[in-house]
Amino acid sequence: MSEAVAAKRQRPWQRVLANLTDKKVLAMLLLGFSSGLPIYLVGNTLGFWMRKEGIDLSTIGFLSWVGLAYTLKFLWAPIVDRTDVPGFARLGRRRGWMLLSQIVVAAGLVGMALVQPKGGHIQFLGIAWEHIVVFGVMAVIVAFASATQDIVIDAWRIESAKDSEQLGLLTSSSALGYRSALLVTDALILLVAARVGWQISYELMAALMMVGVAAVLVAKEPAREIAAVKGQNAALWTPRGLFDAVVGPFVAFIKEHRSGAILILVAISAYRMADFIMGPMANPFYVDLGLDEDVVGAVRGSVGLVATFVGIALAGLIAVRWGVLVTLVVGAVLGPCSNLAFAWLAYVGPDTTYFAVAMAIDNVASGFAGTALIAYMSSLTSIGYTATQYALLSSFYAMPGKALKGLSGWAVQSLAQGRTLLEGYALFFIGTALIAIPVVLLCLGLIWQQRRQRAAAA
Repeated sequence: MSEAVAAKRQRPWQRVLANLTDKKVLAMLLLGFSSGLPIYLVGNTLGFWMRKEGIDLSTIGFLSWVGLAYTLKFLWAPIVDRTDVPGFARLGRRRGWMLLSQIVVAAGLVGMALVQPKGGHIQFLGIAWEHIVVFGVMAVIVAFASATQDIVIDAWRIESAKDSEQLGLLTSSSALGYRSALLVTDALILLVAARVGWQISYELMAALMMVGVAAVLVAKEPAREIAAVKGQNAALWTPRGLFDAVVGPFVAFIKEHRSGAILILVAISAYRMADFIMGPMANPFYVDLGLDEDVVGAVRGSVGLVATFVGIALAGLIAVRWGVLVTLVVGAVLGPCSNLAFAWLAYVGPDTTYFAVAMAIDNVASGFAGTALIAYMSSLTSIGYTATQYALLSSFYAMPGKALKGLSGWAVQSLAQGRTLLEGYALFFIGTALIAIPVVLLCLGLIWQQRRQRAAAA
C-alpha cells in the first residue's frame, strides 16, 4: 500500500497527530507566542500600567493609537515581501525579517521599562523631553517592529503549509502560541508587577522575545516563498518590480474575488471593531472598579486560560464540521458578548466570582472570533504575494477599530457626565456591542455570495 493511500485511509485525528511531529508545527507555536507577546505591552496592559501611575483616561486612549502600526503595515509589507535584510540574508528572506524585528521589539521594550509612563522630564541630547512623550516613542518603535514581525510570520505560516489541512493545523498552532503570549502579557505580568514592579516586568517580557529567536533557528525557509521569488525576477526598485510588489497583490486579489472583493474587505474591517474600540478601556476599567493586579492576574491566568482554549477549540470544531464561513458568522454573534459582560460587571461591582464569569465569557468569545477570522483571511491569499495580501487583509480588519479606539477614553468620560464613572463605562461597553448587528449581516452576505458563485460555476 502506498503512503498516499495509507494517508487517505487515516482518520482525521490520526492525520493531525502525524503532523504534530513536523518541526514546522513546533516553530509555528513558538512564532505565534513571539507574535502575540508585544501587542498588549503597547495596548491593553500598557493602559493598566499608565492608569496605576495616574495617567488620565484621555491620554491613555490617545496613546493607544500607537497600535495603528498594526493597521498600516500593508504600506511596508511589499518591502518585506520582496527584499532581503542586509546582514541576515543567509537566513533567508522570511527568517531574516523575523530575527531583525524580534531584536528591535526586545530593545524597545527595554526602553519602555527604563523611561516609564510618569510626569516630569528626561534629558536626552541636551533637550528636556516629557517622560510620557519619550515613553510613547518607545511604544511606537515596539509596535512598528511587532507589526513587521506579524507580516513575515503570517507569510511564513501560509507558505510553509503543504495543503489546506496543514494550513489549518499551523493556524491553530499559531493561535495557541499567540493566545499563550496574551495570557502572559494580560495576566501573569500583573502578578509579577504586583511583586517586583512594572519596570522589571517589562524587562522580563523583553527577555521572552528569545522564544521567537529560538523559533527562527527551528524554522526553515518555506519552499513556496523561494519558488515565488524565482518567478519574480524584476528587482524591487525597478518600475516593473515596484509595480508588481505594490499593485500586483491588489490586482491578484481583485481578479480572484471579482465583485465580491468589496464585500469581503468591508466584512473583515468591521468584524473585530467592537473589541478594538473597547480594548484601551478594559484595564483602566479594572482599576476604577477596584480590582487589583493580583485578582485580575489570577483570574485571567486560570479561568481566562481555560476559556480561551475552549473558544479556539470550538472554532476549530465548527470550521471542520460546517466550514469557515459558518464559523465566521458564529464568531460575529459571540464576539460582542464580551462587551456586554463588561457592561454587566460595571453594574454588579468588583465581586471576584462575577469577574471570573465575565472573563470566561470574554475569553471564549475572543478566542473563537479571532481563530475564525484568521482562518478565513488565510484562505484568501495568493502565493507570491502572501505577505502583502495578508498584511492588507489584517490591516483592513484592524483599521476602523484602531482609528476609533483613540477616542475611547474621551467617550467614557463624556458618557460619565451626570452619571457615575462606572455607569459611563457600562454605556460605552453596550454601545460597542451594538456594532455586532451589521457585522452579522455582512457575514451572512459572504455566505450568500459563496453560494451564488458555486451555483454560477455549476
